[in-house]
Parts: sequence; C-alpha cells; structure tokens
Amino acid sequence: MVDKKSAVYEAVNKESRANFYIGMHNEFVGTRAPRAAMFVCFKQADEGGEFMVADGRRVFRDLDADLLDRLYGRSIRYSVMELPFFSFLDGLPEELEVGPVTLAPRETASAAVRGLVSAAINAKVDFDVSMQWLDDEEGAYDDDAKTLQARAPVQPPVVLHPATGEPTWFCNVHSHSSVLRKKRESIYGAEKFEDGASRINKSDMYYGDDGAIAESDLDHLDELTKKHTVSLKMSPGDAVLLDNYQTMHGRNVFKGTRKHAVSWFE
Repeated sequence: MVDKKSAVYEAVNKESRANFYIGMHNEFVGTRAPRAAMFVCFKQADEGGEFMVADGRRVFRDLDADLLDRLYGRSIRYSVMELPFFSFLDGLPEELEVGPVTLAPRETASAAVRGLVSAAINAKVDFDVSMQWLDDEEGAYDDDAKTLQARAPVQPPVVLHPATGEPTWFCNVHSHSSVLRKKRESIYGAEKFEDGASRINKSDMYYGDDGAIAESDLDHLDELTKKHTVSLKMSPGDAVLLDNYQTMHGRNVFKGTRKHAVSWFE
C-alpha cells in the first residue's frame, strides 16, 4: 500500500518547480532499474500536472533506423550533476617560473580538484562516475562558472525486457537533454532552480564516446516521444501501476498545490 510516509513525492510537487516539464524517462540509477512502480494521487493540481506515460516499444518501433543505428553503435551516456564552484582556479597563473623550472599551477590544481571530487563522489555511489571540465562548452544552463560535470557509465539506448525479451526504448534523452529543456523554456518559462540541490542536479545527454547528439536528431526523438505520450488526469485515490522497463513516465507543468506519490518495486 502506498501512503505519504512510505512514498517519495516532494521533488516533483514543489511549487518552485511547477513550470518544470519533466520529460519522459525510465527510472534507473547507474545500471540499476526497478521493475515496476505504483503512482498515486493524493491531491491533483489546480491546473495541469498530468501524469504522463509512453510505451517504449512503440518509440523503438518508430525510431528512424539510421539514428537508431548511430545511437546503438556508439551507445549513450548522461551527465547527472554539475558543480559550478571552481572559478577560483581561473585566478591561478597558467605558468610560474621558479628558478630554472616552469610550473603550471592552474593545470596542476585543476587536475587535483578533479581527482579529489571524482574520488569523493564515487565513494558515495555504486556506479562509476567520470568527472569532466566544461571549460570549452556550455553547461546545461549557461552558467559562466568553471564547472565540473559528472557523467554516468556508458549504456545502450535499447534493452530487452527482462520477462518478455522484447526490445524497448530505454533512454532518458527526452528528460535529460539540455537542448530539449531549453526549448521548453520558450513555452513554459525559465526553470526556477532556487535551492542548492536544484542548482547542481543538472543533466545532459551524449553519445557514449562523449560526442554531442545533433539537434535535428534530438528534435526527432522529442516529436516521436510526444507522439506516443498519453496524459492521465489523476484524481485523489487514483493509482497507476506501470512496468518501468516497458513504460516511460513524466509530469506536465502545473499551477497550485500538487501531491502525488510513488513506490518502486523490484
């Protein structure tokens, strides 16, 4: 049974994130994914806030064959965190002459910081995270600060369902791509990241070799996902049981107070 004490629902219901459209995604952390989930409505939003579902098998079926070949051949990976706290490194000199020796304080300090942060984060999670500087590219939200980005392990965009063996789209590009999220801002307004956790929990999407995915391909994935998305206007007491491997889920923007809960099952 799902109740307010056992379920986790605060993050998606915060009014500060009401205009944040949560794109379609499967739930997983690193390489682990629950088999199923129960979503329950305690209070529907005054306006909007629909719970959304999409069949990953249909997305896989209709995906452009050439794009599917590229994504599967090169695999995918996500960035899961951005740490924009290291601008002090830019104040260090690039080179420093110490007698006959030329030192590189900025490069040395940057490498040390990257190593320390990587070790600290990997000690807290059960999957390998690699840290990369975003010196020469924009962060997920155009932050000018010198930023370290955490990227999750490489994985395939399509998996076989553990029970049926059917191939299904299992890729969170619709929710994780910063390109697609920025485009939604023109519709729903700028995202309101007001607390520390929201500031660092920024994601993006890449090929497995860290290459960028073309905007035209992201647009195709966006349109295809929306084509197969169904919105459910849940009332208090309504529950939706879904197969996490087969079905993606998301949440529309909303106004007012919204209280939904979820419990995950193996």
